[in-house]
Amino acid sequence: MIDGIGPDDLRIRELLARLADDGITEVILATDPNLEGEATATYLARMIAPLGIAVSRLASGLPVGGDLEYADEVTLGRAFEGRRLV
Repeated sequence: MIDGIGPDDLRIRELLARLADDGITEVILATDPNLEGEATATYLARMIAPLGIAVSRLASGLPVGGDLEYADEVTLGRAFEGRRLV
């Protein structure tokens, strides 16, 4: 439980029931890039994986117009991981 919010508050049972329908091939998680968001995304990924559905997350990293001088090492690391060829 984080900040008084547990799995039941996230309505995970309802989500898993919806995912049981055929035709869903991927779930894209969009959680905040902080400790709570990471924990929630990890938990959801573990719950969804046995269904055989791909689980991905939105990319995170440096914002357009952001200044490298103020970027922390986690943000820089994610920006490197999510890089693409131009």
